[in-house]
Amino acid sequence: MSIGLNIENLKNSLPKEVTLVAVSKTKSNAEIMEAYEAGQRVFGENKIQEMASKWEALPKDILWHMIGHVQTNKVKYMAHFVDLIHGVDSLKLLKEINKQALRCQRSISCLIQIRIAEEETKFGLPQEELIELLEAAQELKQVKIVGLMGMASFTEDTNQILHEFDLLKLLFDKTKTQYPNCSILSMGMSGDYELAIEKGSTMIRVGSKIFGHRNYS
Repeated sequence: MSIGLNIENLKNSLPKEVTLVAVSKTKSNAEIMEAYEAGQRVFGENKIQEMASKWEALPKDILWHMIGHVQTNKVKYMAHFVDLIHGVDSLKLLKEINKQALRCQRSISCLIQIRIAEEETKFGLPQEELIELLEAAQELKQVKIVGLMGMASFTEDTNQILHEFDLLKLLFDKTKTQYPNCSILSMGMSGDYELAIEKGSTMIRVGSKIFGHRNYS
């Protein structure tokens, strides 16, 4: 099936309040344009330099989301165009995003990544540190915290995945009462996005269901 058809089928299956981020890492500009021509405008990348070169070459109405772990020394390469940074998990990183946004005279939207998975390899802020980070972020005028993000454990155990999504949804609901700008709950990827939507996700990150398997060569 073509990329365009995959996009159409996927979008038709989603509730209207759910934003689809097409994960285009390792994909060619031609493949991204196929998704673009099918109406997709939001794309996610996990390497800043790869995203920057795609931004240079592709239509300027594409909204680029940085979905990978962000190194502070790389923020400057995307500060002038990135639409949303998903994986913010420290005050140090937020301060750097604020500094680079100020340099570019713009505001940058961010999601705070919360660690919900049991795997040690997953990044994210411990839940108990969230409020402290949100309070500190109030001082950073070029940064806009617009929601939370989390990745469930990589497991076949559906109950565990649902439990982890439940934890994040509970935290999101609590946060939203105190910080009404927090309106995005980004959870769910190709393998578990249906479960994530069931648990209240408003943004999903899907790659292989759109583009087929990744090319790491």
